[in-house]
Amino acid sequence: MSDRDGPTAAPADAGGALVRAFRAERAAVLATLIRYTGDIQIAEDAVQDAFESAITAWQRDGVPDNPGAWITVAARRRAIDLLRRERAVAGRAERLAELLRLDERGQPAPSDPDEIVDDRLRLIFTCCHPALEMPARLALTLRTLGGLTTGEIARAFLVAEPTMGKRIVRAKRKIADAHIPYRVPAGDELPGRVRGVLRVVYLIFNEGYSASEGDRLVRAELCDEAIRLGRLLCELMPDDAEAWGLLALMVLHDARRAARTDGRGGYVALPQQDTSRWDPDRIREGLTALNRALRLGTPGQYQLQAAITALELRGADRGVTDWARIAELYATLGRLSPSPVVEVNHAAAVGFAHGAEAGLELLRPLLEAPALERYQPLHATHAELLRRAGDAAGAARAYERAITLSANTVERAELERRLRALPAA
Repeated sequence: MSDRDGPTAAPADAGGALVRAFRAERAAVLATLIRYTGDIQIAEDAVQDAFESAITAWQRDGVPDNPGAWITVAARRRAIDLLRRERAVAGRAERLAELLRLDERGQPAPSDPDEIVDDRLRLIFTCCHPALEMPARLALTLRTLGGLTTGEIARAFLVAEPTMGKRIVRAKRKIADAHIPYRVPAGDELPGRVRGVLRVVYLIFNEGYSASEGDRLVRAELCDEAIRLGRLLCELMPDDAEAWGLLALMVLHDARRAARTDGRGGYVALPQQDTSRWDPDRIREGLTALNRALRLGTPGQYQLQAAITALELRGADRGVTDWARIAELYATLGRLSPSPVVEVNHAAAVGFAHGAEAGLELLRPLLEAPALERYQPLHATHAELLRRAGDAAGAARAYERAITLSANTVERAELERRLRALPAA
């Protein structure tokens, strides 16, 4: 079966209703249909056909009172047709019979809201299963839960569309061949799997917020999808502090989106940003989510990162940043979730709080680590600390190294500008 994309446009009110239904209902309908069919591809094709049918039917007959129920029934009936073609496959006949029973009873959708929640959670955990390679998890999550087309995902990650299509198809095949269970993990397995799900969403946002390649600093479509998924996780797991922490982190960062580049698309550092271009609604949402996370009393890495981001925003807005507190939070984060990213950011914060030499002292062991030789942020941070320490020659060498490692044209242009701004030796 083909890996198909989202709904085509329909005229007037029907078109708007169709787009809203696609965004609001698709993931829930798909998740429930996967439970009944046991096959992601059949469920996807059935849901896609339902939306295609809606284009004609809603324009002809008007938008139904309950678009989600209409899509659910249409998708279920299409799934019945698809299963009838393959009823000889083991297990298909039993699943077909169950769908037929539902259709005969005229149930438009699962009657128990908890069942719908469970279905969406099952889908999230399946897409983010550790048996799948991380690129496959990212692509499958955006495809099934986000509803992004194969082309949109390919463009976001700068991959050829056929390559991305094959990646998604292989992921679905592995789920089927490896009999990856469509369920919410239980017991001791759950905390680790939740962390894995949060990491997938975080990586999607990260690639959107600071695009690793290409000619855009921000890929807004990935930021938007990650935030939407973060909100969904908070809705489905309202007592998970780290889900709220991740949402806070993403929303607080994204609040500055409009101010991060100038009118020509050039990079604007946080201290120079026009704070009037920040999104106050996003900031309020982020702070509310962070407070919700902290009240749950289970500290975690995303909450710490969100708290750091909140301090940075407050400092940029008021003109005075509490770098000592930020450095302390990075130190705590490093103990909780050690990584080179955290260590580099900790060194930068210490450099602002206690002087460039103090930051350089923390950076030196990282610069000697062979595994970090090509880690661009390390060299960019090294250059900044050397510049602030008055070592223009050393800063120039570090900037040149960072420039050679940067695949993002906006980021590279900013590093080149900083290099040119260094005082002559």
